[in-house]
Amino acid sequence: MAARYLEILRTRHAARLLAGTLVGRLPNAVAAIAVLLFVRTEGGSYSLAGALAAVYGVSNAVGQPVLGRLVDLLGQPRVQLPAALVSALGMAVFAFTGIGALALAYVLMVVAGFFTPPLEGGLRALWPTVLRKEDQVHTAYAMDAVAQEVMFTVGPLLVTLCVSLWSAQAALLVLNVIGVLGALSVVVSRPSRAWRSAPREAHWLGALRSAGLLVLLGAFLFVGIALGSINVAAMSYADDNGGDVTYGWLMAAIGLGALVGGTVYGARQWSGAPERRLRVLVTLLAVFYVPLTLTPGVVAMAMLIALSGVFLAPCIACSFVLVDRHAPRGTVTEAFSWLVTTFTVGMSVGTGLAGPVVEWGGAVSGFALPGVAGAVALLVLLATGRVLAATGSGAVVEAASENDRNGAPEPRFSTGHQA
Repeated sequence: MAARYLEILRTRHAARLLAGTLVGRLPNAVAAIAVLLFVRTEGGSYSLAGALAAVYGVSNAVGQPVLGRLVDLLGQPRVQLPAALVSALGMAVFAFTGIGALALAYVLMVVAGFFTPPLEGGLRALWPTVLRKEDQVHTAYAMDAVAQEVMFTVGPLLVTLCVSLWSAQAALLVLNVIGVLGALSVVVSRPSRAWRSAPREAHWLGALRSAGLLVLLGAFLFVGIALGSINVAAMSYADDNGGDVTYGWLMAAIGLGALVGGTVYGARQWSGAPERRLRVLVTLLAVFYVPLTLTPGVVAMAMLIALSGVFLAPCIACSFVLVDRHAPRGTVTEAFSWLVTTFTVGMSVGTGLAGPVVEWGGAVSGFALPGVAGAVALLVLLATGRVLAATGSGAVVEAASENDRNGAPEPRFSTGHQA
């Protein structure tokens, strides 16, 4: 199983790009927790802390596709590093000014969120130029999804460690400095400096003019809703079954399930059309959400939640392949950024929906939402199967002639299609 992953990590630049991207995305992964802890230590209310974190999240969702389009137009170093610096500066000013001036605090959250660099989309655009075979890129997508689960598990622990060793203010500063260093590691690498998006057709919709991409975004909006609703339903369940400790174990369980599922999925080469494979994976995802409504004891519940997470990372990895196929020529970074944005918005919607549902019908009703949302995601894929299966003419992600002068590796297969 490990051989396919080791083969990729031994490829020149691959380990550095993966590690740099994960480290660079650390501030985004822990922003909500870090902001909540900081606002509370400043004497702010839970409502204020939640509102500031929400503003950061919404601004991030808006900024990702905008910055992704700029990356496609201008290249990675000209966008990724300046954006990382501006985002970190916004968070640093917030750490020093606190919540004394609320208007300024909200503005700083907008700045920090909006300018979060689209490193996630950037990495997926780089894989085809670094790896030799298409199946290696598919494995890299799975490895990417697995690595994210690790980051979202380790990230909160790093926040609490910084807070316990120093302070919540120091946590904001340290984590954002680390994030800038991660972004710097990526953009000074040869693949990032040499990468150029394929020539693009000027169109105000950019990547969104692809019908296939819109289908994927529609489906993954509901996958995000499912995941967001689980977070709230699990909290309601934990309130009656051990409190915060139980909630922590349940959240770790879904991360563990996704980690195992993504690892197994990426360790083998899959045949057949990825469109059909995605429908199967989303079906399994929806089916394994249903037993959560049983709400058994804590140990059994943790096992059920872990099983519900097994197909999450494979779904995400498979979607990366399809985004790559359906992104119009010259918009691959923007297209991946739209997927990130849609999934984030879906999680926020799921959290908002689950709140009143849980208040009305308890944890059982809350855990019914993921199954419903998963079923809707599947219906979207089934109803639009022909659209998703229709790919246009191949568009190789070509580096400009400058790439050859810089010695950049040549892409060896098609990585995008004109929609």
